[in-house]
Amino acid sequence: MIIGTAQTPLKGEKAYFHLPGLFEFQELYRAFLPLYRGHHEYFYDWCEICSVYGAPAGCLWDGGRVGTGDARPEDVMELMWGYGISPCLTFSNSLLREEHLTDAKCNALCALTEKNERVPGGVILSSDLLLAYLKKKYPGLYFVSSTTKVLTDFEQLEKELNRGEFRYVVPDFRLNRDWKRLNMLSRLQKEKTEFLCNECCWAGCGERKACYENVSRRNLGETHEEHICVSPTAERGYRFSDAMTNPGFIGKEDIRNVYLPKGFSHFKIEGRGLGSAVVLEMLLYYLVRPECQLRVREEIYLDSMLDLF
Repeated sequence: MIIGTAQTPLKGEKAYFHLPGLFEFQELYRAFLPLYRGHHEYFYDWCEICSVYGAPAGCLWDGGRVGTGDARPEDVMELMWGYGISPCLTFSNSLLREEHLTDAKCNALCALTEKNERVPGGVILSSDLLLAYLKKKYPGLYFVSSTTKVLTDFEQLEKELNRGEFRYVVPDFRLNRDWKRLNMLSRLQKEKTEFLCNECCWAGCGERKACYENVSRRNLGETHEEHICVSPTAERGYRFSDAMTNPGFIGKEDIRNVYLPKGFSHFKIEGRGLGSAVVLEMLLYYLVRPECQLRVREEIYLDSMLDLF
């Protein structure tokens, strides 16, 4: 594919993807990443994996989802470092208090993630209390402002983008097509914007922040009750096909022909709480050339060590 044609002049050379399941989908990535690095002809040449994000089960600082990953952290980091992909901890609990900052497990994960200077590690967070703590104790980490802040007001988004502490800021998906104001962002602001592409949540939901706060309480052990989703299609659960009909959905052609020419380069794929088979379909859709998708799918499915379902 030719980059920078007259029809689609690009301001950025590539789209950088931030993928789900750092601890949840280790076996999938162990099968997928060798293909990604070893068979460039299978993949779009305008795409690159920038980071993989997530958190293991039982993390007080976790947010967005209740983590289920059980992979050994040292193995996780070695895999990411080996492929030059940034490991990014999802520590977006919004309800942290001072006493939670000394948690041994979360601190050990930060120390490990910071360890490799060649491949910087990051933390996705929502709490300013945690941000101040991590900036001081782990200066080698970079920070991402989480979509769990539910930044639906554009002025709030601009203020967040202007904060020097953050490498990236993930706005609420309902701002994904607010072109009247997105077009007015500065070059630096655009470079820091990380769009959530495949959200399946109801666009009319007014309880998104309450939902995330419920997850934060569950991770802190303060409740075991789940938030009751008010979406008209809640009983269906997440479906990628439903996400594609969401007004905030960003497809691969949107990225190639609209977002990249306008100077936006960073894109987040949701999926931590899903199964490996669904996440694989997302990877195929966004990263793999259509004529090569079956070949990649076969390579993954024939890996007898990988349980995709």
